[in-house]
Amino acid sequence: MKELKAKFLLGSPSRKFFPDTKLPEFAFAGRSNVGKSSMINFLTWQNKLAKTSSTPGKTKEINFFDIDNQWILADLPGYGYAKTGKKERERIQLLIRDYLHHRKQIFCVFVLVDSRIPPQSSDLEFLKALGEKNLPCAIVFTKADKPGSKGALKYLKDFEKRMLEDWEELPPSFITSSSNKIGREQILDFIDSSLISTN
Repeated sequence: MKELKAKFLLGSPSRKFFPDTKLPEFAFAGRSNVGKSSMINFLTWQNKLAKTSSTPGKTKEINFFDIDNQWILADLPGYGYAKTGKKERERIQLLIRDYLHHRKQIFCVFVLVDSRIPPQSSDLEFLKALGEKNLPCAIVFTKADKPGSKGALKYLKDFEKRMLEDWEELPPSFITSSSNKIGREQILDFIDSSLISTN
């Protein structure tokens, strides 16, 4: 099992607080209830690195983590519905947009998608926007262990079919379960390969 040394750097509520680092960055994005914090803890093998909550939308900043002094993990606030006010939602949307538009060291944006449910327009639109900006991205299908996940393969095919309406070639994808420890090594291997290919 690959071990990582992960260290919290800072939380940035706006662009001017982004850390001054030149390390390659891998961002994790997704809807507010997709299980992003659990995935980050699973990926880094640290149960309390990212704060998990039963209430969607708790992350209001972009949290930056140093991984092995080799790359930065950027935990983006959830997009889509969350129990917060309109102004706060607009601020978060601007924060995510500023990060994606201006952060030059982004190597890949991992977009987390709930494997148990049919394709959601917010996920498809977010991925389409990344494609239009030529930002490298990958899809991480989460919660493959949860009740109802027997339909995951069906929904995965439905999701890919919907994406092909706008994409000529689909980005890489991973099927994961933080509970059943599925998909971690594949994602880390993908990150390692991305780092090697640029050296």
